[in-house]
Amino acid sequence: MLLNQATLRGIEDGFITLAFRRWRRPTVKTGGTLLTSIGQLSVESVDEVALDAIAEWEAIAAGFSSLEALRSQLTARPAGEFYRVRLSMAGPDPRIALRQEIPSADEMEVLAGKLDRFDSRSVSGPWTARGLEVIRDHPGERAADLAVEVGMDRDPFKRNVRKLKALGLTESLEVGYRLSPRGRAVVERMNR
Repeated sequence: MLLNQATLRGIEDGFITLAFRRWRRPTVKTGGTLLTSIGQLSVESVDEVALDAIAEWEAIAAGFSSLEALRSQLTARPAGEFYRVRLSMAGPDPRIALRQEIPSADEMEVLAGKLDRFDSRSVSGPWTARGLEVIRDHPGERAADLAVEVGMDRDPFKRNVRKLKALGLTESLEVGYRLSPRGRAVVERMNR
């Protein structure tokens, strides 16, 4: 579930508590979480709702200027059911703290196993060691340029970097990426 920056700021400030979507099936579930640029959000509820049952106050709580503006956006999509999603701040993105943690020898074995699985499941062959080294050597470079260095197309490369980010090994920059302290420690151990 994607949320624009204005909506995220509203959630962070506490005046946006709802989001509405038109989905064939929900992409989030009650009790789940979302990792966003402002931190981790809690998905408190996901309920199917009739378009004419949405109240004006709910449109305002979703960051819209009016019920009409919300309905206009929802009906712009041709198919699917309407859903009301109640959201709140759950806390900081746990990956931020993870980035600073230098893995112990045991944790390093676990990380090495995960990286090996990423490599073995990749249709383009092993990429993790080369990907980490390229990010280390070219911080802040465009993803498309880094992808060429690794021998991948841009979009699969970006998906792969998100896997590394989930392990706390990389950080996204305004343009490109860099290794986190955790990622640097992993690369140093890999090169021993």
